[in-house]
Amino acid sequence: MGFVSDQKKPLDQAVELVVFAPIGFALEAKRLLPTFVERGRQQVQMAKMVGQFAVKHGQNEAGRRLGQVQKEAETVLAELGLTGTSPRSNGAGEATPTATPDPASVVTPIRSSAAAASLPIADYDSLAASQVIPRLAGLDAGELAAVRAYEVAHRGRKTILGKVAQLTGE
Repeated sequence: MGFVSDQKKPLDQAVELVVFAPIGFALEAKRLLPTFVERGRQQVQMAKMVGQFAVKHGQNEAGRRLGQVQKEAETVLAELGLTGTSPRSNGAGEATPTATPDPASVVTPIRSSAAAASLPIADYDSLAASQVIPRLAGLDAGELAAVRAYEVAHRGRKTILGKVAQLTGE
């Protein structure tokens, strides 16, 4: 077949794409298939190596950062006096005294008081704000006033005070 023009009609292009290309590919597939397989294998191996490197690097970086955070947390806990206070050895078999924490820096747990016992919510002092808020809806105005007064005098949690204000229309 001779080609008079370099431009092909759309019908001729469609015939080449639908008929001749698959026939040409089928004839060359036996020769090209091993090349395609090898190239695919190389790409998979390269992707695997890159993935392994990324995972190892990520693990190392995460371990390094976790170690830093752990040291910082231990430092903060030590400053607050919340770490163990057992005597430490100075290497010569003698115990070195541990520093006595500053009383102002020691966090003390909140204990229930007689005033908390008179509140309409049982174990009020042991509850988180998220546990108190749903219980406020069932209280009358006098009970809400008692909770507000107690909260202002003790912990001053804004979420609880805000909910009391909302319920009382303040």
